[in-house]
Amino acid sequence: MCASFSLPIVATFSRAIATIAFMSGASTSARAQTYDPSYPVCMHIYGRISYFDCRYASLEQCRFLAASRSTSCVVNPYFAQTKQAAPRRSRRVD
Repeated sequence: MCASFSLPIVATFSRAIATIAFMSGASTSARAQTYDPSYPVCMHIYGRISYFDCRYASLEQCRFLAASRSTSCVVNPYFAQTKQAAPRRSRRVD
């Protein structure tokens, strides 16, 4: 004898599985862009919520403000540097 399931039970079970899958995916937190490309140095702040604060012009400035805190200063890998043009060489003809 073959067991058969009625359509409402299968549909309810399918919806339950889909809901569980959606909720497990929705429970992970979405991350925004970590680094601000406007500044060359970021302070990594540790705690219950760890984050990067990118608003420092130099490592020295960051380290000064990070003193006695649970932080570290890192170079921003996404800093949008303006590339300077190579200096022109003048050609002298003698």
